[in-house]
Amino acid sequence: MQLRKLQDRNPRFPVLADKIAVKKFISERLGPEWITPTLWSGRELPDKPIWPYPFVVKSRHGCNQIAFVKSGDEDWTKIKSKAETWVKKTYGFWLDEWVYKHIPHGLLVEPFIGHDGAVPIDYKFYVFNGEVVFVQVHLDRVSNHRWMLFDRHWNRLSAVTPDSDPPRPRSLNSMIEAAEKLGKDIDFVRVDLYEPDGSPVFGEMTFYPGSGLDRFHPTDLDKIIGAEWLKAKKSMLNQEASSNVGTPSDCRDRPEAALT
Repeated sequence: MQLRKLQDRNPRFPVLADKIAVKKFISERLGPEWITPTLWSGRELPDKPIWPYPFVVKSRHGCNQIAFVKSGDEDWTKIKSKAETWVKKTYGFWLDEWVYKHIPHGLLVEPFIGHDGAVPIDYKFYVFNGEVVFVQVHLDRVSNHRWMLFDRHWNRLSAVTPDSDPPRPRSLNSMIEAAEKLGKDIDFVRVDLYEPDGSPVFGEMTFYPGSGLDRFHPTDLDKIIGAEWLKAKKSMLNQEASSNVGTPSDCRDRPEAALT
């Protein structure tokens, strides 16, 4: 992950990480029904909310920059002030997350897709060269955030915790198929999806999950996940070499060759 931050300059990444621009890509590749509609976008929120409750305010160019407005009792002045700081700063600069400095600074508003004020379960698919291998499940991200890791067949891989395993999503197969379409021709990307009403909805695409600093339990999972990435990278390089037979090309001159 650190090598990607320092050396991988794939021009597709900023578009796919842009929470507004990516919706066109999702609509074309999966269909418009996968998209949460954008109620508004811009750089400065209005003095008063103009959208039906509940809704969500996000930055388009960063992560973990989000405010839930569920009833209108929230302090809008505080939310507006916080959003202004998001727009002024380049997200990820302190951790060398190259992608975010190439996304236009801005805000967007979307409908809240949870029920009864509860944030939906977040399903994060680890896709390696178009193949889902792991599914990270995030629970209660607002007040008691915790997560666990499964394989694509819904077998738990992470350590036992007080939480029982969440039920297998009704649309797991559809979500895997969608994540694989989105991750095609990319050595690694995390595709985040939700299932608020039994139907899958796109969340975002992430190229630096946890900025490569997340701790896994058991710790061997870190090596196992990394091995899948290395395998995907090697496969892509081999495919490219095969397609370039007879043309002057030396993949050893490319930064990603260091991964092999």
